[in-house]
Amino acid sequence: MNKFIFLKENILMLFLIIFIFFLDRFSKTFMLSNVNENLIYINDFINFDLIWNTGIGFGFLSSNSNFVYNTISILVGIIVIALILISLKSDKFDKTAFSLIIGGALGNFYDRIFFKAVPDFIDIHYGNFHWFTFNIADIFITIGVICLITKGIFVKGK
Repeated sequence: MNKFIFLKENILMLFLIIFIFFLDRFSKTFMLSNVNENLIYINDFINFDLIWNTGIGFGFLSSNSNFVYNTISILVGIIVIALILISLKSDKFDKTAFSLIIGGALGNFYDRIFFKAVPDFIDIHYGNFHWFTFNIADIFITIGVICLITKGIFVKGK
C-alpha cells in the first residue's frame, strides 16, 4: 500500500475518532448541565432520563465493588488500544467501523476515569417497555459493530 494513502486513511480515522469523542462529550456535558436527574419528555417514544452506568454496555456487570469497576475499566482501556492497533492494519471500511467504535469507547472510557460512571440519558420506549438507556457514544459503538458484523456475514474475503 502506498505510504501516502496509509497516512491519509489513518489521519481521517483520527479525525473521525476525535469528532465522535467531542460530539459525545458535548452531548454529555449538555445533559449534565440541563437534565440533572430530571426526566425530560420528548415524545411518546423518547425521553432524556439521566442515569449513571458503572457497568459496561446496557448496565451489564454493574457493581458497587471498586475491584470489579477498576478491572472492567482496565479491560476497556486494553481493548481500545487493541482496536487502534488492529485498525491501523485494516482496510478502509474496517478502519471507518473501528473509528466509530474507538471514538465511542474513548468517550465512555473518559467518563469511567473522570466520573467513575458513564452518564446514559437516551430512553427509548413504547408504552411500559423501555429499551436500555444509552448515550451518543453507545450509538457509534453499535453502528461500528453492526458494520463489522454485516461485512463478516455478507462479504467474502480473507
